[in-house]
Amino acid sequence: MSKGRVAAGEMPLLQRKRAVVIGASSGIGAALARRLAEEGFVVATLARRGEALRELCAEINAQMGEERALAYEHDVTQFESVPALFQKLLQELKRIDLVAYVAGVMPPVAPAEYDFGKDRAMIEVNLLGAMAWLGQAATLFERMGAGQIVGISSVAGDRGRVGNPAYHTSKAGLATYLESLRNRLTRHGVHVLTVKPGFVKTAMLENARASFGAVSPEKAAKAIWRAIRRRKQQIYVPGWWRWVMLVIQHTPSFIFRHLSF
Repeated sequence: MSKGRVAAGEMPLLQRKRAVVIGASSGIGAALARRLAEEGFVVATLARRGEALRELCAEINAQMGEERALAYEHDVTQFESVPALFQKLLQELKRIDLVAYVAGVMPPVAPAEYDFGKDRAMIEVNLLGAMAWLGQAATLFERMGAGQIVGISSVAGDRGRVGNPAYHTSKAGLATYLESLRNRLTRHGVHVLTVKPGFVKTAMLENARASFGAVSPEKAAKAIWRAIRRRKQQIYVPGWWRWVMLVIQHTPSFIFRHLSF
């Protein structure tokens, strides 16, 4: 069987649901890909770091005892390539049932730094890449009258803070985009889940100003899978962040602007 293809004659695989995970080479994306494979999905994994992606798929396939994970090297900022790649995935997987956008970047930003290059990278990867991919998923799933979309936003998007304005903006924009998709697609039988993690033990945590209550990517993936099964609209990971953010969201602006986080 050629790389990246599901053999048409393998009936057990054809009966399995198909998931696409964008940003799967490490962190939450890799953990979610593993979790979905364990739950019976065939998983197409996409990321810019091809070697790490292939290692992940080899690990999953060895654990499952069959080719359950497929690697597709892809840079999410290459927006013009997304429609053709989405159609290739659909052709090779035979169907798509779930699309999860997990890709994200957060370079270090100093308190007095205003670097448009960094800002642009965060908007392109965290928001525009998501719109390019999830727009394709929305088109397919609306026609199908079924399907699930998962987007990884962040507690950082719930309010504009001093630490990293572009990162907060990218995650706030993604949360709003996902809510709009949900309001459009729910009436067509499509489930849209917004995930807002707090601190997760990934490479991005190195650039965070704080890291209290950090959880493993595996714990985050477990919570995401539970929300997928229960068709939740929005979750915080861990769940107690819901109450922290409720306080932050209702902190008066004249107080909030003086906070340092």
